[in-house]
Amino acid sequence: MAPSTSRGGYLPLSTDSRFQRSRWTVTRLIRNGPPAAALIALALVTGLFGGLALSAYGHRPESLTCLLPTGGSDTPSQYSTAPPTASIPTPSFHEEDLDLETLRDVVSRTKGYYARDYSMALGWNNMRYIIETALFHGVLLNRTVVLPSFVYARSCEFDITVCASYAPMVNRGDAVHSDEWRKLPEAEQMGWRIPLSVMVNMTHLRQTQPVILVSEYLRLHNLSLDHEASNGQWETEKYHQHASIFETDPTKKPSLHIIENHWYDPKGINRIDYIPDDMRSRGNWNPEGGAKGKGEVGSWGTQDKSRIYTFLAGALSGRQHVLEWDKARSILQGLGVGDVSTDEALEKTLRDNGWEVLYTYDGALGMEYIKNVVFPIRQVAPRDSLRGLKEDYGDVSADVLLVKGEIHYERKPAGLRFTTIDSRDKFSRLVLYNMRPTDSVIELAALLDSRMKEKTGGRMWMGAHMRRGDFVRTNWAMEKEFGDHLKRIKKHLSDGRSLLWSLRESDLTTYGVPDVSVDRSILKLSPPHENDKFYIATDERDPGNLAYLRDHGGVLASDLLTIEDRRKFGWPLMVTDVLGLVEQATLARGAYFYAHALSSVAGGALNIRAARGADPRTAVID
Repeated sequence: MAPSTSRGGYLPLSTDSRFQRSRWTVTRLIRNGPPAAALIALALVTGLFGGLALSAYGHRPESLTCLLPTGGSDTPSQYSTAPPTASIPTPSFHEEDLDLETLRDVVSRTKGYYARDYSMALGWNNMRYIIETALFHGVLLNRTVVLPSFVYARSCEFDITVCASYAPMVNRGDAVHSDEWRKLPEAEQMGWRIPLSVMVNMTHLRQTQPVILVSEYLRLHNLSLDHEASNGQWETEKYHQHASIFETDPTKKPSLHIIENHWYDPKGINRIDYIPDDMRSRGNWNPEGGAKGKGEVGSWGTQDKSRIYTFLAGALSGRQHVLEWDKARSILQGLGVGDVSTDEALEKTLRDNGWEVLYTYDGALGMEYIKNVVFPIRQVAPRDSLRGLKEDYGDVSADVLLVKGEIHYERKPAGLRFTTIDSRDKFSRLVLYNMRPTDSVIELAALLDSRMKEKTGGRMWMGAHMRRGDFVRTNWAMEKEFGDHLKRIKKHLSDGRSLLWSLRESDLTTYGVPDVSVDRSILKLSPPHENDKFYIATDERDPGNLAYLRDHGGVLASDLLTIEDRRKFGWPLMVTDVLGLVEQATLARGAYFYAHALSSVAGGALNIRAARGADPRTAVID
């Protein structure tokens, strides 16, 4: 166990050790890397990326004031920052953030661990959705959520050997057991293991609920950190071969209960958070019986299927066993049955006929790729199709409760629907206020925002996300030709400019999220002019296309970032996934935002905009 400090395990890195590592990096690059890598390596030491400042992960470790909620944790802080109060952590792959006694205390306040098979082949924003889902399930089931210690970044802004000097480089296909990238050039198959603490403010997250990393679970059970699976899967044998180091009986290995993938929400079943008392009463729900442990605890009472039940059930189709609120109303209106004159009357009609109202969020263009939590909606479902996660698995006594396989694709945020508005709002708060980027990301985004205002003469500025890269390869880009894609973006930004000129303070509103006030600061600036510069976040790397973009008014992150920015932030800014966090937070500050409905980046930016109190009209997704 690492020596303890006031922060619970961080050790300052000595100047000598930093120098030795930098000297080793340069020597290796000069000897083995291409000429460009050697030049960049020299720049690393002489100050381009901050010299010794690169020893940090690129974020300031805030004071770990508490680990579990103590009340009032739902109050948003609008991404406020805390002053640094501790030494910089040693930049090791496995960051020992908490000492073992603290970890034991975290877990002891819950029923045990909640684990997932994490889909590490996905990009960061999809991983973020999966983590958010796991966090909510942990709260619902009163379990300590075990998160992966690392994620994979997909690109390096410089020669790949430069990023490999600061983060372990792997072949992504080998790491996650996938052939998706095998036909790409070898350099494009590479990825970098990035500590989760680079992507998420773990200090803040731990203040909201019990969370540990896989590496911390391994330490608690006297297992090598190298045991952590490269593909994010929970190793049911390796991870369970030793008792906890605090267990007096060394033969008492952690017990395991597996939620098989096909138990989670089989066809015809709607997974919900829990069954409220009034719903139990209406449906004569009996908690006894059923296949306990398989997601089939209890049963609904039998009822005669009314005409209304049958009419609505006949409209169900596909994997989603629900109907939209307005569609249910339309069906009953067309048939002339039931009272649907008001929302309250419709809800009563549904409940009286074996259907229930569920709460969730709207997707984009009828799809579930962006998984934002800013457009709350109602849906309806047959009562006898509902299974509560809390009812099915809340009483499991095993040390580790594991969800096997993927429950992300084609599912709503949180991987389920909510039975109350209050429960949905709790998840919204988790996403909007608990899953925060690091302070360094927030601070740099604020700087880029100010520089965009300088480029527009102090007026409002607009921005867009232009997904190219693998989207072009897979034919998911909105336009295959770069010029056509930029033309499409500029058309949307032109519409945005007209909207911004029409805004009036009395008309401003917010997204449908809890605990937020209207952001009126936007009206302190003049609306954009027709020829103003606009910000583009893109993974396009063709020099000709980038020159074309700049010639037509586009501004890139590289046009705004300075050497001082890179020096202060540290090495993670060389990794495009980390830069993407900065760009996402920057786009959230723009007066107007446009993005593509198939890109998960859009959902994250909308969430941040909603938390800042932006008007929903100032963003469009297509």
